[in-house]
Amino acid sequence: MDKMIVLSGNSNKLLADKISAALKVKQAKALVSRFSDGEIRVKIEENVRGKDVFLIQSTCAPVNENLMELLIMLDATRRASPFRITAVIPYFGYARQDRKDQPRVPITAKLVANLLTGAGASRVLTLDLHAGQIQGFFDIPLDHLYSINAFVDYFKKAKVNNNLVVVSPDVGGIKMARAYAKRFRAGLAIVDKRRNAPDATEVMHILGEVKGKNVIMVDDIIATGSSLVEAAKALRKGGAKKIYAAVAHGVLSSNAIEKIEKSDIDMVVVTDSIPLDSKKKSKKVKVVSVGKLFADAIKRIHFEKSISVLFESIGS
Repeated sequence: MDKMIVLSGNSNKLLADKISAALKVKQAKALVSRFSDGEIRVKIEENVRGKDVFLIQSTCAPVNENLMELLIMLDATRRASPFRITAVIPYFGYARQDRKDQPRVPITAKLVANLLTGAGASRVLTLDLHAGQIQGFFDIPLDHLYSINAFVDYFKKAKVNNNLVVVSPDVGGIKMARAYAKRFRAGLAIVDKRRNAPDATEVMHILGEVKGKNVIMVDDIIATGSSLVEAAKALRKGGAKKIYAAVAHGVLSSNAIEKIEKSDIDMVVVTDSIPLDSKKKSKKVKVVSVGKLFADAIKRIHFEKSISVLFESIGS
């Protein structure tokens, strides 16, 4: 492990500390600040020549600030002649802009992939991408982790594993919902919805039996919360008892917390891929850590071992 260097930007210091602690590796010192005009200032304050560098930075809000920080840190590290640089991105921003769904719009997820590669990343390690095809946007290796084990362990410890149905809040999440249902040995249901506006949805009907069941909705991102709140309303009307949600990335933008607190959802569990500030705290929102998951993946990458064992439960 003496050849391993762990660096962190400012976006998610708490998770970076958990990863370092699980690895039993002290973070290398790096100056990441601002010049008087707002430009990002970076200086790697330890020797990284010939080292295996893991640079931890979520590109969460403020997205552009954190992304630019990551790019500049990659460039600074690359110019210091390391053996390899792995960009560890627990939350990959711009992932929802993964295709041209309208005329004359960008595919920003691909642009970000190009920027990361151009800035010096040798490989990328990330969690629960919004769209699987983003892996193909990179011309460098990308390791894709899943938070399913962390959520399954949490709900089992909380004894929320009886009389369950796992629900996908949209058709696109069926594969992931099926993996959860298999792990819980539970039924599977889908909420059929129609989107009326970019941030609002209208639930049409439920495919599957939820009456008298406890429900766990699974999704990759909760932003404004509209989709999950509307889905929960339909599930409650369909006779569901307790309604939980397991969501990898708690973006929780706009008035999401207020919506959740007024909704039929009993509890939303998110990972710490994005730090929750004081404004996003709620008794209904719980956090599970993916620090150990990332530490295990980093260790396997460093020792050139397969990381497939960390997500082998995700199947067809």
